[in-house]
Amino acid sequence: MNIVEETSVPAEALPLQAFREHLRLGSGFSDDSLQDALLESTLRAAIGAIEYRTGKALFRRTFVLRLEEWAKGTFQPIMRGPLVQVDEVRIVTSGGSVTPVAASTYKVVPDNFRAGIEALQTLPTVPANAHIEITFQAGYGANWQDVPESLAQATMVLGAHFYETRGGAPDTGLPMLVRVLIEAFRDLRLFGGRKR
Repeated sequence: MNIVEETSVPAEALPLQAFREHLRLGSGFSDDSLQDALLESTLRAAIGAIEYRTGKALFRRTFVLRLEEWAKGTFQPIMRGPLVQVDEVRIVTSGGSVTPVAASTYKVVPDNFRAGIEALQTLPTVPANAHIEITFQAGYGANWQDVPESLAQATMVLGAHFYETRGGAPDTGLPMLVRVLIEAFRDLRLFGGRKR
């Protein structure tokens, strides 16, 4: 299983000014923008870490889930949420031949913790040397204001941690406050992402 981000978060959607204020950086100087590249990369790193730990995309964008075979049973989990829509399901051979999977064979289950597709009939067999690609959109929204407050706060705290330790301070893991803030959004995946 592999998830690839097809579209990235545009720079203008990032809360650089809010992050600057969170860090209590000075403003009103002629060189205010000198640290923008560092702030952006630090913020992107924090967003990536929060998304990895929670399985949730903070900003809505397009992803492709690549699978070697269907999950057992009738439910195929999509381990990135909140799932907004499934754009396409297809089987791709090693030679590049593409066979779309009809949307009538499955339904989208946009659950916050167990999102995926539920087979309505038998899904097509995946031939040898082929794989499944599910193109989908996930995320809370296009703007920072769409991100739940606790995840936004966790991102700011983690971003500040990354910013302050950028010189190579010893790794102490996620700050406790970040772990507390993201706890309600984590999917424990006790059943491998499948419904019981």
